[in-house]
Amino acid sequence: MTTPDDALPTPGAPTHWVLSLSCPDRPGIVAAVAGMLADHGGNITESQQFGDPLSGLFFMRVQVEAAAAEEDLRRALSSLADRFAMTWRLDVAGRRMRTVVMVSTAAHCLHDLLFRQQSEGLPVDIVAVVSNHTALADVAAFYGIPFHHVPVTKDAKPQAEARLLELVDELDAELVVLARYMQILSDDLCRTLAGRVINIHHSFLPSFKGARPYAQAHDRGVKLIGATAHYVTGDLDEGPIIEQDVERVDHTKRVEDLVALGQDVERRALARAVRWHAEHRVLLDGHRTIVFR
Repeated sequence: MTTPDDALPTPGAPTHWVLSLSCPDRPGIVAAVAGMLADHGGNITESQQFGDPLSGLFFMRVQVEAAAAEEDLRRALSSLADRFAMTWRLDVAGRRMRTVVMVSTAAHCLHDLLFRQQSEGLPVDIVAVVSNHTALADVAAFYGIPFHHVPVTKDAKPQAEARLLELVDELDAELVVLARYMQILSDDLCRTLAGRVINIHHSFLPSFKGARPYAQAHDRGVKLIGATAHYVTGDLDEGPIIEQDVERVDHTKRVEDLVALGQDVERRALARAVRWHAEHRVLLDGHRTIVFR
């Protein structure tokens, strides 16, 4: 991926880079990466690594300050990739990731992401809000974000998904966030955007599916409510988990209390997942994730 013009480093000035990588585990990986960066005048400011004994893969995330030209770093990384069968990504640390947020009618996650982007340094640039309804158009307008109404019907779903892909391409979007978007994405769309779509759902699934899950949970006397943020795959709500959060509840809580607490948990879990993805802290390990917090 090339670096957007507005995030290009100043020629000759030190740039803070973030490098994330994975490869089959073997001796010498850390030394090779550190040595390559040192050869290019790099000063490592943060480094995390993990070797997964189950998959046999090695994962690493490095932040480094270096004045070397980007093309020189990429050329050296390509050489290392050939040597270690490595998958890697290099980006400017802190660059805001171009993001499309998809919603239906629930506003809590959209409000939270837009607020955090403006007030808490969430490293995303929300370039559009896309919805199958018009209920949240005013929310997008309040924050000055373009709103796109893309209706979804049973017969026109392929056309709606084609329009979404057009928007992703036109806007050069790197990430799509389903912020309580109540539509199931097709297998084809999931494959096209693999590793680039994050969803949030309440953690009652699969116990309380269908309508009014919080009422079902209240009826069963649950003691925990929660939320799960995960990458979207063709297996509904079963993609690699990025983050989960919970709140304890008891018999005094009404259904509406559970709903309010659940929305707060959803906001927190989704915001952390989006932040970690945008900071390149999440690496895929099959159907699991490695998260360098």
